Amino acid sequence: MVNKVLIEGKLNLIIGYVNRLKELKSLPPREFLEDYRNPATAESYIRRALEAVFDIGRHILAKNRGKDLSLEYKAIARGMVDLGIADEKLGQKLIQMAGYRNRMVHLYSLVTDEELYDIIQNDLDDLLNFVKAIRNYLDKLQ
Repeated sequence: MVNKVLIEGKLNLIIGYVNRLKELKSLPPREFLEDYRNPATAESYIRRALEAVFDIGRHILAKNRGKDLSLEYKAIARGMVDLGIADEKLGQKLIQMAGYRNRMVHLYSLVTDEELYDIIQNDLDDLLNFVKAIRNYLDKLQ
């Protein structure tokens, strides 16, 4: 049985991170890039949101399949589609998120301030779509 309290707590973290990122989203590119704190803040909140996404996915899959998928983030994304929690479109976004999460953690020196700005301009809705999909899943469990 999934721990709904744990999952809701992590969903609320994601929403909080997205809200903070939206504050940065309102900045023009030049202003975002001129202050070194803005990209650092964006990177931190993006990484935290992605960790929460995959913590939730790992928990749900472990409770449904009994598998330890702790090392393979893309497998977590595919598992969410296999269980019908995420549709194919969201599943593809989750796979991209998994790849980007790995890049942020292992190839952090290659992450540019410009790409972080691009992410907060174009990809925050993907995180909110994940939240919506998980809440739909939790509603069906009741």
